Amino acid sequence: MPALLKRIPFWSQILGGLVLGVVLGLIARDADVNWLTQTLTQIGTIFVQLLKLAVPPLVFTAVLVSVANLRNVTNAARLALRTLMWFCITSLIAVTIGLLLGLVTKPGDGVHLTAAALPDELHKGSWIDFLTGIVPTNIVEAFSTPNVLQIVFLAVVTGAACLAVGPKAEPLIDFSRVVLEVVQKALWWVIRLAPLGTLGLIGKSVATYGWDLLKPLATFTVDVYVGCALVMFAVYPLLLALVGKVNPVNYFKGAWPAIQLGFVSRSSVGTMPVTQRVTQRLGVPRDYASFAVPFGATTKMDGCAAVYPALAAIFVAEVYHVHLGIGDYLLIAFVSVIGSAATAGLTGAIVMLTLTLSTVGLPLEGVGLLLAIDPILDMMRTATNVAGQVLTPVLVASREKILDLDAFNNPRDLEDAVAEPATSAADVPAEDSRVLADA
Repeated sequence: MPALLKRIPFWSQILGGLVLGVVLGLIARDADVNWLTQTLTQIGTIFVQLLKLAVPPLVFTAVLVSVANLRNVTNAARLALRTLMWFCITSLIAVTIGLLLGLVTKPGDGVHLTAAALPDELHKGSWIDFLTGIVPTNIVEAFSTPNVLQIVFLAVVTGAACLAVGPKAEPLIDFSRVVLEVVQKALWWVIRLAPLGTLGLIGKSVATYGWDLLKPLATFTVDVYVGCALVMFAVYPLLLALVGKVNPVNYFKGAWPAIQLGFVSRSSVGTMPVTQRVTQRLGVPRDYASFAVPFGATTKMDGCAAVYPALAAIFVAEVYHVHLGIGDYLLIAFVSVIGSAATAGLTGAIVMLTLTLSTVGLPLEGVGLLLAIDPILDMMRTATNVAGQVLTPVLVASREKILDLDAFNNPRDLEDAVAEPATSAADVPAEDSRVLADA
């Protein structure tokens, strides 16, 4: 059986789990088979618990290492600041598109869960609660809860302290890198169970709610794809033409190998070697690209951290009959801009979704509903993430007059950028090597 599974593409396994989950869910619902419903529920619950187990160490180490890496660009503080600024600007535009699209299409309209499914504290939190909640009163509690925003705060402070201490903090940074690699490796084993987890999550949803839930999930999927497409093919070209003063067509010619690989691999980290290569071949200086691309791979997520959580928040609010006001929408946008650092590795969207829902007081049960279709969404989200990770260095380099326009206007020999990282084990993170093999 393991040998047979290795010969089946991972996306096919996910699709098989999705189809089988729908079939088993319908059987459990129509025939009133309680034991089957309970089994599907337990399978989905265990899968979600395993994912949540990795979130605290993954977020903490990923953010800490990213902050510590800033020491490599000490002499390029201006570039680093401009990079962060454009990260925030593009994230704000992307989350606005997600919110507007959700308000127009109402993806969760028509489906309402019963009151019994709602948590006791349904809708609480304000700007003051959010800001004061960032600083933990107990470090252990921040990790055990887990409170993602507080973990991000601790990681940023620790990373900044490591930069201030200097060489003496190197052992701690090295240790964090090792922990990050170990957690990502263990997390990849969990993600290999995604077909089974998908079976349980979608099966439980169908058994409990029937076809009424599948229709809005389809609408939500279309919304995510349309939102990401608007960001990639409307917003990015406008920024390139109006801000960068460069030809968007040449950008897509150069960046397409990385965007395509991001779509099929569903991992910004696994795509990072290709992303960095195409960024350099678009005329961005090597020294700057070596900072901007790896930093963007964990913090620049217009798909996972902007379009998706905005739409998801509206979907969950409609499903659970929760009213969102103007303040809530502003808070979602704010969290999407500053919370991108919480996205890390292969579970970025899950972390960001949990962060967004918990911040505005929406039921976290919504995470389980959307996890059932997460693999389908993740392809487009990751492609958007990667496109943004190439876009920002190009914009900044163009604005700073350090972009090689000859290279940008004549992108060539980019096809081998796809093959090179896949043939070099040193270039591909261990946790993503099998994803690239599947791709």
